[in-house]
Amino acid sequence: MASKLMEERKSKDWVTLVLAICLFISPWIIGFAAAMVPAWNAWIVGVLLGALALATLSMFAEWEEWVNLVLGLWLIVSPWLLGFAADWNTMTTHVVLGLLVVVASAWAVWDFRHPHAHA
Repeated sequence: MASKLMEERKSKDWVTLVLAICLFISPWIIGFAAAMVPAWNAWIVGVLLGALALATLSMFAEWEEWVNLVLGLWLIVSPWLLGFAADWNTMTTHVVLGLLVVVASAWAVWDFRHPHAHA
């Protein structure tokens, strides 16, 4: 049972790592690498999410999931706070990936706080 729970937690960390990679490469794929503010936002948050995902893959810590959740929320609001909400593709990329990060992180925190839900 404990190993199954750990595998489920690791699968969420793998999801976060994939999302971090998608975010990091999105300026080139979506085509906003020349727009410095959103591109740097994607690169910096992508690196932070990736580093935290790799750290939680080796040793789970609840605080890392909370930081991921905050980073996901930042991605959701950053188009408006940093002034690139008018660019539909860039804004949508940040908001969608932010929502996915928030869901994955909230799910990981929920699982950690409610282990009896797996019984």
